[in-house]
Amino acid sequence: MPCKVVRIFLENRRTQAVLMTQTFDRVYVIVNPVAGSRRPVLARLPRLFEERGVQCAVSLTQRSGDGERLAQVAVAGGADLVVVLGGDGTIAEVASGLASTGVPLGIVPGGTANILAVELGIPTHWGKAFDLIFESEHRLRSLDMGRIGKRSFLIRASAGYEAAIIAKTRQPFKNRLGPWGYGIGAVRALNARLRARFRLRLDGKVCEISGFNVFIANAGSIGRLGLVLSSRIRPDDGLLDVILLDFAPPSMLRMLASAIRFDTWARALQHWQVREVTIEADSPQAVHADGEAIGRTPLTATVLPGAVEVIVPT
Repeated sequence: MPCKVVRIFLENRRTQAVLMTQTFDRVYVIVNPVAGSRRPVLARLPRLFEERGVQCAVSLTQRSGDGERLAQVAVAGGADLVVVLGGDGTIAEVASGLASTGVPLGIVPGGTANILAVELGIPTHWGKAFDLIFESEHRLRSLDMGRIGKRSFLIRASAGYEAAIIAKTRQPFKNRLGPWGYGIGAVRALNARLRARFRLRLDGKVCEISGFNVFIANAGSIGRLGLVLSSRIRPDDGLLDVILLDFAPPSMLRMLASAIRFDTWARALQHWQVREVTIEADSPQAVHADGEAIGRTPLTATVLPGAVEVIVPT
């Protein structure tokens, strides 16, 4: 039985958005049952669907990589809408499974930081996020995707101190403290060697430079405080933004605090826009992609322009 009719804006970058009507006949929902602060996910889902007259198939992730695999299964099963409930890492996995298929992605944020939802203006309240997908007028936005080996990201990857924080932050801290749990990881990461000599290959051009962290950003948002790495970063421009952080963590914290009020953050960063970047370091540096630790340098990241269509507010 088809899902109720939903009005959708299809985004056209050269013209105004066009209003059209679409019926979702096959809705697949992919849930990470252990993401974020662990509200009773499975107990709440039936009511959220019933209140909106939605019929769907629900699958649960159990391990890393399941999100991509389940999204591919959904596409093979004829899905015309895939909804993901999980954190930024799970969202990236599901988006990877939908890449270049044309099947739209609905996001219900259920993680610790929910940075992509903040970036796209998607409500972090579950009920409101479901309303956006199934009740409200919205549009489809084509997002680029970064790729490191077999791992995809929609927000950012990085090598250095930020990735060390993520690697040092245990899930129980995130469950109990939310985004503040990363503060414990930040303290624990201070034991690592912080400053590194990086060798960057930026669309073939080599640059050697020292710093504490190299960001590879597809989206600019840092989190819920309204901070952005740079106002130049767009998730739909066909480019990755490579940004070097070149000051010590205590200075970084002061810079973050001042950036809430002043535009000093952007002036402290070195910034390149590329389609491909390779990062090497004089000592292996921790690497993450959308909040998930994925190993150490060296790495090569490429951009997949317009890889996935995401439901966002009008």
